[in-house]
Order: sequence, then structure tokens, then C-alpha cells
Amino acid sequence: MKWDIFHSTRYEYFSAVRDSVNSICLQPMPVPEQTVESFILKVLPASRLTHSHDLFSNRISRFEITEPHTYLLIEAQSRVETHPLPSLPAGQLCCSFEEIQKVPNMENWRDYLQASRFVSLSPEAWKLALDATHGLDDAWLASLALMEFIFGFLKYEPFSTHVHTHMTEVMKDRRGVCQDFAHLLIGLCRALKIPARYVSGYLATEKASATHAWMEVFIPGHGWRGLDPTHNRQVGGTYVKIGQGRDYSDVPPISGNYRGTRERKMTVSVTITPVT
Repeated sequence: MKWDIFHSTRYEYFSAVRDSVNSICLQPMPVPEQTVESFILKVLPASRLTHSHDLFSNRISRFEITEPHTYLLIEAQSRVETHPLPSLPAGQLCCSFEEIQKVPNMENWRDYLQASRFVSLSPEAWKLALDATHGLDDAWLASLALMEFIFGFLKYEPFSTHVHTHMTEVMKDRRGVCQDFAHLLIGLCRALKIPARYVSGYLATEKASATHAWMEVFIPGHGWRGLDPTHNRQVGGTYVKIGQGRDYSDVPPISGNYRGTRERKMTVSVTITPVT
């Protein structure tokens, strides 16, 4: 499947601001499950962009606006072709918990086995993970069971959380948005010593197109496999991956700071169109 994606973010400041320093993570990743045919990034007021890759292979663009300005416009336009990996059967045995501990070079995924800014490895998370996977001894089947559990455990409720909501709050309140579903599944997988990482990107559906968050688990012999706990399914051709990391804090689409008023208005729009 091929997609044209237009992502616009506009900030309106109530009075002029200056010394705005920003980082952008909006360029789709060149990974096996997708091909990036084009990407154009525009910033107004016009600024010089610099580009680099972070520790998680995300493409980060940075810019600075020193002069006073009353608005900031960031537009990203992408064309991406997706060719997702074949789904693993829901009943397929892949790797036991004992075997996954013996995988060579497992230390390469240590960042995805530890607690992170928004993900906890608390005793409560460990107990929840054990209860949800009772009787299972396979990392892949356990990951699917945890995804299904979270799909029923949490209620999807827009605006019930914010980008700084921690996994422990989500466990307590049992509600959230896609970011929270992903964080909780990551935490429960890591509690069982299954490497798990956060993914940000886009999801195209028949009803709407939007930014989205899901996660990936590392299954020896099968690599990283995408799971979307918000919809209780494996990731497919309608998903476009922008960034990956330990949790949301590693891949915010736009981050930065400036000098001036705190009063501002942010408008975000995303349009995803299939290319035929």
C-alpha cells in the first residue's frame, strides 16, 4: 500500500516570542516494512534545518529562530509505501521464556528490558503480567495474551491523559489513549523479560487518519513484531512508522523551548491519502 501523508502543526503566540529551539521527529523510518519515496519538511518563519540520527536510529531535524515571531508553522509531507511482514499465527510457538534468556547478544536490547521515563517495572506490573499470561511459556503467545488483556483492561477515552502520563497512573485509572495502551503493554512485556519498544507513527483507517502509537516486541528468530493494543491486532499495511524508542519521551514529534509568553494555541492536522 502507498500513502501520501501531510502533517501540519501551527503555534499561535499571544505575544511575540524569541530564541525558539526545536527538534522534529516526523520523517518516516527506512525500515524493511516500508519504503520512504519522498519527504519534505517546511518551517516558517524560514529557518536553517540540520539533520542527524539519534541512538534509536530516528531521523531528527533541528532548527532555531532567534528573532521575535508570533507564530510557528511546521509542515511535513511524506510518500511511503508499506509492505509489512507477514503476521505470525496467533497459536504459533516461537520462543520459550527459558530460551529467550539464552539468546546470544540479548544485551543489545537492554534499553528495551529496563524501566524508562514513562514505563515502570513495579511489583504490581509484574503481578498483572503473570496473571494475564498464566499457563503460557512462549514469549510470542504471552505478548498476544498481554495485548488482549490490555484491550479489555483499559478503556479508550480521549483527553483522559496527557503526553506526560506515567504507566502507573494508567494502571490505576484503567483508561487512556493509544500512547497509554502502548506504555502499559511495554511495561508488562518487560516485566516478563520480553524486549519491548515504543513506536510512533500514523494509522490510516476508513473513518479517519491520525498520528498513532503502538509497540514492538523482539521475538528471537522472527525479529521485531508490531502489536497495536489499542485495536488488539498485529501491525499491518495501514501503519507508517516514524520513530522508535524506550517510550514516548524518546520520540515526541515536536519538542523545544522558547523565551516569551506561555499563552499559545496549537493546531494539528493530519491527512493520509491512499495512492492508487
